[in-house]
Amino acid sequence: MSRTGTIEHDHMYRASHTALPLVALFALSSCVGSRPAATATSQLARHNVNATLYQNASAEVAWLYEQAYAFARVKLEANLAVPGDLPPAVIVDVDETVLDNSPYEVENITLGRVYNDSTWKDWTARAAAPPVPGALAFLEHAVQRGCAVFYITNRHHSEKEATIANLRKHGFPMADDEHVLTMGESSDKTARRQQVQRTHRVVLSVGDQLTDLDQLFRDRGKALGLPLLEEHREALERDFILLPNSVYGYWRDAITGRGTDAEKQRRVEEFLQQRSPR
Repeated sequence: MSRTGTIEHDHMYRASHTALPLVALFALSSCVGSRPAATATSQLARHNVNATLYQNASAEVAWLYEQAYAFARVKLEANLAVPGDLPPAVIVDVDETVLDNSPYEVENITLGRVYNDSTWKDWTARAAAPPVPGALAFLEHAVQRGCAVFYITNRHHSEKEATIANLRKHGFPMADDEHVLTMGESSDKTARRQQVQRTHRVVLSVGDQLTDLDQLFRDRGKALGLPLLEEHREALERDFILLPNSVYGYWRDAITGRGTDAEKQRRVEEFLQQRSPR
């Protein structure tokens, strides 16, 4: 999932990009209580400290990715065994699915800011996002099994060239203009999925948001989308692999809603009060 499309966004890679920024991140986290009159923006940024630490630096998330992509091979083989008239394809999201943008989140927190289009586009233009564990090996395996790979991302068309460059830097297969489908006017990926389905049989989809399978998961309602899981269990189990993203997504947007940072911060506080056992 891309940050642009929301209501608002190998094991060794982690050591290479976390060490220095995390020192500042820990310092920020430790002094939250002593800082007077924080702005709503800085408060929202601090909400993301533990989530970003988990996403950026934990062995747990590294293994969750490895585990998910290992399971993806199992589902891929099962679905390839089902006969079809069209050539097979795998659809993957980009952000937090094959590329890791947690360094951008670290940068945001250390600077006391939250996501915005300008800083996000500065980040994607660097083409510096590392690959998530297991993604490259899985997609290479999918290609060896005769699958095409399509990257359906909610990065904007203006970010397409840099996105392709970032994917190619790490050797991702089929990272080209035809197979990287960026966002136009709408973050809804349905039309782009249908574009792939006209020429290919989609045997597996992989993403960090449930909407990477179907747009119906966007509107969470008061139940935060939980009933949808049971309603669509069969498709989820057969056709989809979900990856970890503790930092952003429609799950958080369902709580913060639209509006200013102050309005979002207020809604977070209200939600926490409602969920408190006291």
